[in-house]
Order: sequence, then C-alpha cells, then structure tokens
Amino acid sequence: MAKGSLVGNLAKDLGLSVRELPNRKLRVVSAAKKQYFSGMGKVSYQLSPNQYFILEVKESQDGNKYADLVLQKSLDRETQRSLRLILTAVDGGEPRRTGTAQIWINVTDANDNPPVFTQELYKVSLRENAPTGSLVLQVKATDNDEGSNAQICYIISKVSEKTLQKFSLDSENGKITVKEPLDFEETRDYTMAVEAKDGGGLVTHCKVEIEVIDENDNAPEVTFTSVSSPVPEDSVPGTVIALISVNDLDFGDNGKVACHLMDDFPFTIRSSSNNYYKLLTDSHLDREKTPEYNITITATDKGSPTLSTQKTILLQISDINDNSPVFEKPSYTAYVPENNPSGASIFSVEASDRDLDRNARVTYSIRSSNLQEVPLSSYISINSQTGAIYAQRSFDYEQFREFEVQVQAQDGRSPPLSSNVTVRVFILDQNDNAPRILYPSLGADGSALFEMAPRSAE
Repeated sequence: MAKGSLVGNLAKDLGLSVRELPNRKLRVVSAAKKQYFSGMGKVSYQLSPNQYFILEVKESQDGNKYADLVLQKSLDRETQRSLRLILTAVDGGEPRRTGTAQIWINVTDANDNPPVFTQELYKVSLRENAPTGSLVLQVKATDNDEGSNAQICYIISKVSEKTLQKFSLDSENGKITVKEPLDFEETRDYTMAVEAKDGGGLVTHCKVEIEVIDENDNAPEVTFTSVSSPVPEDSVPGTVIALISVNDLDFGDNGKVACHLMDDFPFTIRSSSNNYYKLLTDSHLDREKTPEYNITITATDKGSPTLSTQKTILLQISDINDNSPVFEKPSYTAYVPENNPSGASIFSVEASDRDLDRNARVTYSIRSSNLQEVPLSSYISINSQTGAIYAQRSFDYEQFREFEVQVQAQDGRSPPLSSNVTVRVFILDQNDNAPRILYPSLGADGSALFEMAPRSAE
C-alpha cells in the first residue's frame, strides 16, 4: 500500500458523544497494520493541544497500534457543548508522511446542576381581603442542564397545616395563589419552604414569607365593664357613671378608636387609659325633670372607610328629698253655715310632692289659729292622710263670724320638708234667732210695764 495510504486512512472525521464525566478512555483510532509501514519506521500519533484529552498509544500482539483518547479533566456541557480535536499520524519514513483526522466531540448532558432559585428568600405583602384564587407571587428556579434534567417541579415543604389551608402552589410554574380567605386578626404572617426538584432528582430550596396587611374589616367592640345605675340626682358633676372598654381587632389606624356621645345630655366621656373610657356627669341632675336617660355611646375607628359601633345604656336617676310639698293654692277660703253638725267635714286641702316614695308621702297637721280664747282642738281637726278638715263643734255666727288656721303639709323623709297654707273659715248666718223686744222691758213676772205719758203730750 502506498505511503499515502495512511493519510487516506486518517482522513475521515470522527464524531464522538461524550458525557460530561471524568476518567473515560475512548479508543479513537488504530493505525494501519505493520505491512503498511514496513521499512518506514514506526508510526507516531499527535493530538492537537487541549485541556481535556490526551492520547495513550499502545501496540497489540499482532503489531497493530491503537491510540486511546483519555479524558483527564471533567467536561462541562454548560460551559462548552462541543470540542474539535485534530489527530495527526506521522510515519517513520523519509520524507515523513502524515495523515490527519478531525475529531468532533459532543458533550452530552449529565444531571450535575441542581435547580437554582432566582431568590433564596421571597417576601411579599398581601392584603387580607385578597380574593380566593388571586396570585400571591411566583417562585422561579432555573437548571443549567437540559432535557429531563432541566424539568423542574415545585413542591411546598416544611409548612404548617394552616398555611397549606390558605395557599396552593402550582407545581409546574411555581405560582402561589390564595386558596382560602385570609384574616389578619387570626394570622399576620405565613412562612413556607418551597422545593424545586429537577428530573434527575436534584433538589434546592427557597423560603417564602407572606405578610398579611390589615384591612379595616372589624368594627370597634364596646363593653361596659361597670355601670352605676340608678344615680342619685344630687350627684356632683364629675361623678363616674360607667367604665367602658373599647377594643378594635384591626391594626394601626384601623385599630385606633375614639368615643363620643350622641345626645346633648348632662354627661361627658373621657379617655382614662389605653382602650378605657369613663362616662361622667357633666352638670347637675334633676330627677323631677328627667327621671332616666338612654345614653348612646359611639365608638369610631380611624380606618378608611371608618367603622363605628353604638352602644346604649339606660341610666335611671334616683330621687332625693329636694322638693317640699306644694299646696294647690296659696291660700284657701271655706264657708261654713252655722249650726253645722259636730264632726262634719267642712273643707279639704291637698298638697303634692314631686319626689318619690317616702319623699313624696305627705301628711297634714294644723299648726295654729287666731282663736286665742279656746283650745284649737275643740273647734277643728284635720285628717293627717287626706287633708280633710272637720268641725269639732257646732259654730255660732253670733259668737264669732270667722277664724284662720295654719295647715302644714310635711313629707316623709328625715329631716322632712314642709310647707304651710292659711285656711280662712267664714261662718254663714242662719235664721236661728226670733225677734226680741228690748223696750219696754218686761217685769220680773213677765208682765209688761207701762210708760206714763202726760196729758199735755202732743
């Protein structure tokens, strides 16, 4: 065979696929048999300089030489997908003859790259009124491998049961969505670990932190921790009527609450400490004008839009003895015919008291009169409960024609309050006396006496 046969023998290009794994021996080419090079010396091989492969030339027992292409440094498909090497064979003749072959090496993928998340920690803020199915965020991982080695599946791991109830993760695209309504007042933040797993089984993790943002979805709660009812009407301004606890489950301005009164009543409300208010009297009370109050307290938060709660208490005002009995008239006049029956009712007075119960229980008594000669009790009396005035004897117009008495009305408290009224009694004349001749007077024996008249009288 001509010397040039070697060139022809090596002229073909070699295409190899090599996985990116180290320490692989690849038999690339075997030289022609000895007879092809008889008398021409030995054939030597040379490989173009590169950082991955070297040649190991060996001779078999039958004299054939072959070269092994040995990988001495790991390949990285993600850095270099293919290599082009030139193999040169040189004979020992004069002049020397050479032959070359191109070796194309395609580096095939090995699952040597785990998925890599775009962030190790994902943080997101989410309003608690986010609708079910809304997107929270999308985690993203990439894999430098190819084919099935680069196919990524997302899985939630290391997560509480409550978090699993609230959120779902799409295993294909990494989208996290709301599965159930959120409640800031129940849970303010959620944490989950998301795992990205490629088709070759390599896994990486990232952390997701979800902060729930408060919405003004809770109206203030108003609780009366203590109420003093009834309240005495003589309570001084500033008397504590009730202690009020106000609470709003929302956060920030949504949870800040102010209280005020709805009506123009003699009360005021003041903040006493955090979330507590006092309901106080603001001026003097008068049970006789207003015996009770329906006090409406409104608690309003500072959210947008604002939410408010109204709470009403019934406050009763208790009576004190601050009103004297009052007669219907400033004075009374009674007319009684003389010769009236003894013990008959001749007149009646009445007084009322604006207070309550014992404070308004009126009793009557006669305090004085202008009858100085005889005891008052022998002429007149009064029923202490009804105010009816009775004649204790028969009156005689010819003895006295009028008299005055002072009647007192007194309430039932101690010390009592009282008031007086004047009752003027007029005795009416009856025709109870026959005419009587005063002159000439009768004799001792009842016979008439005669007056002497002179004969010369005209």
